[in-house]
Amino acid sequence: MNDSALSTPDVIKPKIGHYHRHLLICTGSRCTADGQSQALYDSLGERFKAAGIQDGALRVKRSRVSCFAACKGGPIICVQPDGIWYYNVTPENMDRIIEQHLVGGQVVQDLVFHQGPGVGCELTDRDDTA
Repeated sequence: MNDSALSTPDVIKPKIGHYHRHLLICTGSRCTADGQSQALYDSLGERFKAAGIQDGALRVKRSRVSCFAACKGGPIICVQPDGIWYYNVTPENMDRIIEQHLVGGQVVQDLVFHQGPGVGCELTDRDDTA
């Protein structure tokens, strides 16, 4: 075997531009059977542009996820690195999340169903006594 047979092709390292937050949206068929999640995802580009978070210091990257294994109350989104999980993300609720959380840094508490170990926003008025 010669040296060229042992060499592997160069793998190109991917690049991702700077972003402040990453919004993940479940577009799986069990989250919303009528395609609401995909339609919401498709609308995010224009919504982000209008809010000034398509680029710049507050840029929000968005990605589709096929399943979060939380198949009730969709559309469901997760905002990272904050670790905030929102349910019932209708177009109207998405506007609230964009304005209050993604732009303003304040969690939309009435839409939160879980908070992971994020490093960004914190929930307030939590009842940890249960």
